[in-house]
Amino acid sequence: MDIQLVVADHHPLMLQGLGSLFQTKEEFNVVALCSNALETMEAVRLHRPDVLVLATNVPGKDSLSIARELLADSLLPTRIVFYAEEIDENQLMDTIRAGIAGIVLKEMDPQLLLQCVRKVHNGEQWMERRAARLSLEKLLRREAGARDLASQLTPREIEILRLVAEGLSNKEISERICISEGTVKVHLHNIYEKLHLKSRMALLRFAPEKGLIDSVSRPVK
Repeated sequence: MDIQLVVADHHPLMLQGLGSLFQTKEEFNVVALCSNALETMEAVRLHRPDVLVLATNVPGKDSLSIARELLADSLLPTRIVFYAEEIDENQLMDTIRAGIAGIVLKEMDPQLLLQCVRKVHNGEQWMERRAARLSLEKLLRREAGARDLASQLTPREIEILRLVAEGLSNKEISERICISEGTVKVHLHNIYEKLHLKSRMALLRFAPEKGLIDSVSRPVK
């Protein structure tokens, strides 16, 4: 049975090239070529393809928003493969959390995209090596950061550090974990002392460096 595909890319030559790449293989059937977000979402809902190959530069809506909206529809059978120019570790984690089934970089051999779609259609996940390496590095950094903090801070101090890193004020933290604002300030003082930090801004820089929170991600390209 053919693998039904919708393919989306903003660049006409790239879009036609991707369509031709899949059509050279008998197992694939490209049911729609789309050049923007609206066309893409309409085509997926109309044709209900097995796989959407989504270049991460289609105009109208960012790729993650497209993916999240389509994947939220439990009646759609479509799995999604991102075809990206570049991706950093934070963007990679965002795509994994969103439920993206495959990620291939445009700099890679196009044959890898064919392999990726086959794997994804079979219910597997696919990340090419560089993306997998980024993911592993981030996980290792998080684990190392967590071990380092556990040796220096109490569980309550780690909890408060994470809340500060998320952008909460002392008052919001006190309300969240049901302690007084004065107690929050005492904990923060102890955190600064133990980690040799001088200010809240220093702590906000420290948190992503240790993998405690994600730094602000740019849209996937």
